[in-house]
Amino acid sequence: MSANAIAKRYAKALVQIGSEEGAVEKYNTELTRFSGLLAENRELGAVFANPAYGVEKKAEILKEMVAKLGLSTTVSNLLMLLLERGRISVVPEIATRYGAFADELSGVIRPVVTSGLPLEPAQVEEIKGALAKATGKKVELKLEVDPSLIGGVVAKIGDKVFDGSVKTQLARLQDILQKG
Repeated sequence: MSANAIAKRYAKALVQIGSEEGAVEKYNTELTRFSGLLAENRELGAVFANPAYGVEKKAEILKEMVAKLGLSTTVSNLLMLLLERGRISVVPEIATRYGAFADELSGVIRPVVTSGLPLEPAQVEEIKGALAKATGKKVELKLEVDPSLIGGVVAKIGDKVFDGSVKTQLARLQDILQKG
């Protein structure tokens, strides 16, 4: 089974448990923190991947990490299960999938808006309002600046891209002029 399929199953199960326990956001935060720790500390990931260390030693290390991070019993149990099954390396993907499922459950979208210049707060609110009205969901924007766009904005929501950049408009105009 692929890592994507594995991550999707674990994430979906944890979202369901989190929903029942009223802790969806808490588990999202905990998974993200643990995943970030693995990403920041390559040696730690190497220890969990190294077969020279026994499962008992890895479990000891994981228990210490869980205690230091103050993770909930549910997330702790998930991490132990992943360790026992040799799937601890899938935690970053599980965290990503979990975040997407949690957002879907709570009606949140997280579009990435790229502009040629930094946007004014009023512009950000206008874009947020327009996207909220169009999707009917709560909007959490991630703003990026790309000077190559010249002007305008590009909004990416999941796999949909709404491109209103000057760069794209000029490219379209050039294409029309070349085709005659």
